[in-house]
Amino acid sequence: MTSTFPNISISTERLVLRPLDEDDVPALAAMMNDEQVAAWTDIPQPFTEASARHWIGRYAPAERTAGRGLDLAVTEFLTQRLVGVVQLAKTDWHVRATELSYIIAPWARGEGYASEAALATAQWLFGDQKFERIELRTAADNTASQQVAQKIGCISEGVLRNACIAHLRTQDGTWTDVRTDFIVWSLLPEDLDGTDEELADSSGFTSFPDWN
Repeated sequence: MTSTFPNISISTERLVLRPLDEDDVPALAAMMNDEQVAAWTDIPQPFTEASARHWIGRYAPAERTAGRGLDLAVTEFLTQRLVGVVQLAKTDWHVRATELSYIIAPWARGEGYASEAALATAQWLFGDQKFERIELRTAADNTASQQVAQKIGCISEGVLRNACIAHLRTQDGTWTDVRTDFIVWSLLPEDLDGTDEELADSSGFTSFPDWN
């Protein structure tokens, strides 16, 4: 039988990570139309509210049900504003490994939300879900994403040469593909020992299963 992630809510001091819902459509669409998101991800551009509705209502539930991954909204605890998304994908339940990625809205960058959300997700995966490996892949020039990986304790394992397609805005306003390298990072349970002390005060989490 295929294993699946539970419907989960993870709370930190500043954030709540929870399943995406219909109320997130406008903010999700606005977030995904950002220039940095377009440059470093394969999110289709322009990203419409219809696209956001499909992601929330069909894509994300299908990924979780099939056991491939989990999509979580990252929201501010006080304002409930959507500030990002954390995704788990390519999950191997036998190896107990998954790939983690994160997107933070332009209006919420610089607050440490990506690190806080990623660390809380990792703590939940290693603690509640008994996972043994988390993998991250960052484009060679995406220094912001690399800083998040380093901050939560990830170890750089090597480079996948020419394995990533980034996107560059052309003079006529369209996007063109640009090939670059992927830097591969891994996080194991023992790697959290140092980051726990550094970020524990802001990222200690409480999980609530069977979120409705």
